Amino acid sequence: MGNFFTATSVFTFLACLLLGCLYAWILYGRHQNLTKNLKYALAALRIIVVTLITWLLFAPLVKRISYTPEKPIIVLAHDNSISVAQVEPVGFDKKKYQQDLQKLAEQLSAKYEVKTYSFSDSVKAGLDFSGKGKLSNATGLINQLNDELLNRNVGAVIIASDGIFNRGGNPLYELNQIKAPIYTIAMGDTIAKRDVLIANVNYNNLVYLDNEFTLDIQVQAFESKGETTQLSVSENGKKIKEEPIAINTNGFVKDVQIKLKANKIGIQKYTINLSPVKNEITTKNNSQTIFIEVIDARQKVLIAAAAPHPDIATLKQAIELNKHYEVTLALADDLNTVDANKYSLAILYQLPGNANTASALIHKLQEARVSLWYIVGGQSNIGAFNQAQKLLNFSRANGSLQEVFPYPDANFTTFNLDANSLKQLKDYDPLQVPFANISINGSYTAALNQRIGRVNTQSPLLFFINDNGKKLGFLLGEGIWKWKLEEAKNEQNFPLVNELISKTIQYLSVKDDKRKFKAYSSKNTYEENENVILNATLYNDAYEPVNTPDVKTQIKNAEGKVFNYTFSKFGAAYRLDAGTLPQGNYTYIATTNLGDQKYTAAGAFYVNALIAEYQQTTANHQLLYTMAQQNNGKMVMPNNLLNLADEIEKSGQVKTISYEDRKYEELISLKWLFILIVALLSIEWFLRKRNGEI
Repeated sequence: MGNFFTATSVFTFLACLLLGCLYAWILYGRHQNLTKNLKYALAALRIIVVTLITWLLFAPLVKRISYTPEKPIIVLAHDNSISVAQVEPVGFDKKKYQQDLQKLAEQLSAKYEVKTYSFSDSVKAGLDFSGKGKLSNATGLINQLNDELLNRNVGAVIIASDGIFNRGGNPLYELNQIKAPIYTIAMGDTIAKRDVLIANVNYNNLVYLDNEFTLDIQVQAFESKGETTQLSVSENGKKIKEEPIAINTNGFVKDVQIKLKANKIGIQKYTINLSPVKNEITTKNNSQTIFIEVIDARQKVLIAAAAPHPDIATLKQAIELNKHYEVTLALADDLNTVDANKYSLAILYQLPGNANTASALIHKLQEARVSLWYIVGGQSNIGAFNQAQKLLNFSRANGSLQEVFPYPDANFTTFNLDANSLKQLKDYDPLQVPFANISINGSYTAALNQRIGRVNTQSPLLFFINDNGKKLGFLLGEGIWKWKLEEAKNEQNFPLVNELISKTIQYLSVKDDKRKFKAYSSKNTYEENENVILNATLYNDAYEPVNTPDVKTQIKNAEGKVFNYTFSKFGAAYRLDAGTLPQGNYTYIATTNLGDQKYTAAGAFYVNALIAEYQQTTANHQLLYTMAQQNNGKMVMPNNLLNLADEIEKSGQVKTISYEDRKYEELISLKWLFILIVALLSIEWFLRKRNGEI
């Protein structure tokens, strides 16, 4: 208990003492029946009691200080990955190692608080020696320790690992946050074992039908000089390529390019395999499986015009930035030979022209229900344009042009445009628009509106109309090439023109998916330690999302085993977390009912085997040594791990910390004071009673 007297409280206490003395003098000062000593004793008792009672009325505070010691925490973490469990040096006794590690934990727990962990692709409490971890992520361990033991007295961290960390990056950069010595137990074998493996495969996961593509395969081999392995590539289980690889060094690396041709639309499975060599440490890293999506060529976009114009080059360059689109340019006489059925979108640049060109082409495109983007300018034949389509009409045109500036429509949501990019519009040159009154038949969505001079009008400049399921776009003006020049003046400008054109093309060319029920996996390929996620959406007749009925699904593996699930309702849709599944091909069928109508949706996905732990089997003791040295610790071998208890003790770095706890309490809350007052009053009463004063 600390000193609770202040200048004020001292005067208060003296006043209470004076009151106690006054009370005792009145009661005993002139009393004649008691002996002198007894009278003084009774007066003293009364002074103390009255002083205490009156002083307690002012409720003074008492400062209490207590000290709570906290034992140092020793973290003991074991790498439970496959590489540690399966690659053992000569003379290593796995059973003894496990017993010693548990014994170390027991020895340390006598003086310290010991927390044990096992880490691989995840971090779990306790020591697990199963060796089933598919990955090794020491950074994940360090981050979890930082979260769990923040502001705790961490005395030391002991990590038993082979130093092969294939997820999370180098843990050296995270260890500094722990602020405790790091001790490492060097597992695994630093001597390379005989092994051939597929180290890496570089490829494009999207190719076009009938196009050639290349697999860039890196082959590695250790301690296999003089051997020959066969590299083969299989497509959907059928071998299509094979070539021998002669291994001429013990540290062998070779890049092999395999050219293939995309012959079939859809997701194709390719397996790259190396035949094993004699006495190879493992064959699980001899193959890799990849998936490549083959699509039916690029979407074809037609730009049709009566004559060349700088705007056409601007349009073509912006569209070709997306590799999914292939642009064809048709000018003048070429307009008569265009096959309308080849295209998903046609841009009619100032067509029909002044010579009433392209009326036949426009008719063919309309018959083929191709999405159209009309761009109107000074060379447009307004009369023929009004005849060619019935959605936009120009009236009172006198052949002159008007300068119109763009500004964005605040209510446009058909596709997203960068807000910072749109701010640039105020600095762009005006477009040349035919001077006329315009009328639009039906509803439309405007991306840009017209500003004439300084007046923002409600007349659209770039807008879209849905004509019975066919998308149409209209740009009223020529001269967007000038916008491109304006952007080039400042390197800080955003590429708004390219963004505006590419997103317009994407919107107009994409066909609407009118299926009322859709089920799809979140990705085509999962790793075997990843949760498989399926999503589903259901629409009513008004194409509003609903999730009232249940959605059930059957997932079937390649052997025909069926797993039954029910989707969870997620927002206005459905979601299924099927957890982790073993390696292999899977198909699924989802079913539901809405009213009297039954809906089904099907799909497929593949679960890929994780081979990262087999990609490197040679232990990295140098990294473990550096981890220990840079953090005031030490690296030991497994047969010496019990010495760590003495090493930690001798280091002098692990100390108990005492936490000071200060509390202020009201004196009146102390029970012993109440007991003292009652005792004093009882003694006084007893003495008075005994001497006949009561």
